[in-house]
Amino acid sequence: MLKFEGSNGKACEFQKGPVKAAAVLSELGLGKKALAAKVNGELLDLEREIAEDEGPGAFPLGSEVGKIEPVLASSEEGLEILRHSTAHLMAQAIEKLYPGAKFAIGPCIKDGFYYDIDLPASLTEQELPGIEAEMHKLAGAALKVERVDMAKDEALAFFEKRGDPYKVELISDLEIPAVSLYKQGDYVDLCRGPHVPDTSWLRNFKLLSLAGAYWRGDEKNVMLTRVYGTAFATPEELKEHLRRLEEAKLRDHRKIGKELDLFSLHDEGQGFPFFHPKGMAVINTLMEFWLREHTKRGYDEIRTPLILDRSLWLQSGHWDHYKENMYFTEIDEKPFAIKPMNCPGGMLVYKTQIRSYRDLPLRMAERGIVHRHERSGALHGLMRVRCFTQDDAHLYCMPGQVRQEVVGVMDLCNYIYKEVFGFNYRVELSTRPENSMGEAEQWDAAEAALKEALESSGTPYRINEGDGAFYGPKIDFHLEDCIGRTWQCGTIQLDFQMPERFDLTYIGPDGKEHRPVMLHRTVLGSIERFLGILIENYAGAFPFWIAPVQVKLIPIAEAHEPYVQELVGTFKGWGLKTELDNRGEKLGKRIRDAQLQKVPYMIVIGDKEVESRVVAVRERSKGDLGSMTLDAFKSVLEAEFNPLK
Repeated sequence: MLKFEGSNGKACEFQKGPVKAAAVLSELGLGKKALAAKVNGELLDLEREIAEDEGPGAFPLGSEVGKIEPVLASSEEGLEILRHSTAHLMAQAIEKLYPGAKFAIGPCIKDGFYYDIDLPASLTEQELPGIEAEMHKLAGAALKVERVDMAKDEALAFFEKRGDPYKVELISDLEIPAVSLYKQGDYVDLCRGPHVPDTSWLRNFKLLSLAGAYWRGDEKNVMLTRVYGTAFATPEELKEHLRRLEEAKLRDHRKIGKELDLFSLHDEGQGFPFFHPKGMAVINTLMEFWLREHTKRGYDEIRTPLILDRSLWLQSGHWDHYKENMYFTEIDEKPFAIKPMNCPGGMLVYKTQIRSYRDLPLRMAERGIVHRHERSGALHGLMRVRCFTQDDAHLYCMPGQVRQEVVGVMDLCNYIYKEVFGFNYRVELSTRPENSMGEAEQWDAAEAALKEALESSGTPYRINEGDGAFYGPKIDFHLEDCIGRTWQCGTIQLDFQMPERFDLTYIGPDGKEHRPVMLHRTVLGSIERFLGILIENYAGAFPFWIAPVQVKLIPIAEAHEPYVQELVGTFKGWGLKTELDNRGEKLGKRIRDAQLQKVPYMIVIGDKEVESRVVAVRERSKGDLGSMTLDAFKSVLEAEFNPLK
């Protein structure tokens, strides 16, 4: 007998099994609008049979009562099923339109999906609408999506006969006796599922772009064509998403960075951005603010070397756990590594003195340049680079101080993210990963300490299983920008491992040596990436206090330049980032250029302003503010938000 309890509180039973998930949902009154089912936490196709025990292709209930709930297209899990099914629909269309195509992998990603394909000929973005049209035909045919379970050897023979090397390699690597395939019409694909019941569910989709991708991410392997797409439950959601994508294109930090002369990217240094004077003006203001806030909160700044002996990275565990992301060199015939993280150097600073419990908590901050090897295909403007400045800090404390230190970092993050820059954000707790070092008991204690800090401060959070650093769990902060995209910036990582490996100690009140607890944390994260986020969030129109040029002076004629030069000196004396535009262009063009450069204030100087010793002020969003005295203009500027005051 099979017994089920629905998410609506109703129960039902079937005298004889197996029974399809769809039948159970229907019996419980939960079948309407469901595209899949969830049984005892496992996602199943609606046509998947549920049995009491293991059976060919059946899902074993494994409990006296099965907890079942419908999966709707509007849910997070339902949307993932919808998108993965759309990836199969796209592959089916491509197989029909481009005979000989071979398919690698086609997973869901944030906001969409992709499929890596080995095509007999190159594909261009102009051909995507044709593929979409074929997808709509297949969706309209309401092809039934069927699961087929096969023994591993049988599946290998099936795909070998089809001449599909990628599926053969994937199956060969699996250490399981059987696999599942999914069939819709003439199309068959290797997949664990689940999928939508039929292709009529797949109506609201869009193919977005193409890229190159090496098979399994290995540059030694063949280059495949990666086709990106997205899908939603409703046409309204798809339309809104596409609108946001268009808005994101307009805000692309690479485009705006070039237009505003902030930074440039060069083939001679892929992944290593070049910052121009205006870009450095923004970064330097950010860093001035960063240092001021950290000094207020009891941090001391340090700086550690860029290159350190291999022995240090062996001791820290980076050599064993992070080597593939590091760069190496040799000095005096000895191996050295360019630092990917600042923490090992910081621990050497800690060990230069005997530390007392009276010294703790000790907060050491570092704006350290780090280098990490990223594959060329993963590089993206300032968002994914190979060299960046991390606004790091390492806090050393006694076990009883952990909660207050974590809460202190969270307060700093909230101030900077929300109060200064106006970002909403969400918090995730990432737990022990597969490549972790240390004992499970230490990890449990570390995770419990972070949970206590989050809960005691009343901070909502969600668990991100298995995504912690290899040396400890972490709290991550994900900022939401003005068009709803999220960016991971700050992090707080609790580490029991490094103090042990480096034999860090402090003298306690009992006169004995004790092991400190260490917190790694960043707030801005990568300075370069944070700049990219700011560029896109503000579309280049930086808040006044951080703008690369705050005031642009525009004389109407050459005769007005002596007064303008006097104003340049005055404004710079006020600490304003000031620029003069005395080009021989027409006044209207120079004002338009200043607007395009997103300069907060433009000062136009003509005969009237020279004679009355006033300034004619234009604000970039409000337009003409009229003429005013220098004191009045200074009052306008002082009313601007400025955390550096």
